[in-house]
Amino acid sequence: MAQTLNSGRRRNDKAVAILLLLTPFAAQAHDLERAAPLGSWSFEPWVLACLGVSVLLYALGLRRLWAHAGARRGIGVRQAGAFAAGWLTLVGALVSPLDALGAQLFSAHMVQHELLMVVAAPLLVLGRPLVAWTWALPMPARRGAGSWTRHPSWARPWQAMTSPPGAWLLHALALWVWHVPALFDAALANEAAHALQHASFLIGALLFWWSVLGHTAHRAYGAELLSLFTTLLHTAALGALLALAGSPWYAAYIGRTGAFGFSALEDQQLGGLVMWMPAGFGYLAAALVRMARLLADKAVAAPRRGPQAMRRYGPL
Repeated sequence: MAQTLNSGRRRNDKAVAILLLLTPFAAQAHDLERAAPLGSWSFEPWVLACLGVSVLLYALGLRRLWAHAGARRGIGVRQAGAFAAGWLTLVGALVSPLDALGAQLFSAHMVQHELLMVVAAPLLVLGRPLVAWTWALPMPARRGAGSWTRHPSWARPWQAMTSPPGAWLLHALALWVWHVPALFDAALANEAAHALQHASFLIGALLFWWSVLGHTAHRAYGAELLSLFTTLLHTAALGALLALAGSPWYAAYIGRTGAFGFSALEDQQLGGLVMWMPAGFGYLAAALVRMARLLADKAVAAPRRGPQAMRRYGPL
């Protein structure tokens, strides 16, 4: 049974994008001309449907998995808790009054984006939802999904996108390209463009966090740490540029911040600080955790190498 579970894990882990990458499309746009009243919750039917289906499938799959393999097998309690926390973060970013506030304040919009990229995305990856979602499927569909994910037409692109260099590049491109003023303003003015922006942010983040937190047979700690530290640097650089700018970058927010007691430039500077400091801490914390795991693995491996060295070279 353990061998079957491990084989199933490998197939499911390779295919994590299938359903995780559907989640970003629950990220609705901010139509600045028809902004919702401040303090109101967003109840877009398709957003609620995506969130509802994802959590129901997870609960059903987890129940079936634990009934088949034993409680806490395949997905542990902490992993299930990570999914729940990530799902609740999505609700907070997309359904709570933060969404309406993001149409008025750039800084609130940055909080929303960072919740998607630095909080929800890594928690969802840690929660291994595809394993649970796969177990929620009927057996024929489950087997078909496993066969499809092993096919080179899927496996090769997936390997490229989830390697540390590939995922780093996609995440960085999404972040920097969408913060070009012309594109950012266009996304605020057009619902489809803004949905694409949010999808790009979350997809890029999911791929990035999969590359450093995903379950792989052989850990590439050096590449993971390099990816995390360089992402910390370039996101901090973008945040610093926003925070230290001498004029507002985004025309869409000019004239909208006076009711909150500060100018559009001050609002932008606050948003830059959000990206620079608290969001950067997420990458730093992940890097420190990976470093601790690397040291722990080396400590475990050292006693194994000791007897081998004694047999080869003899006592010193």
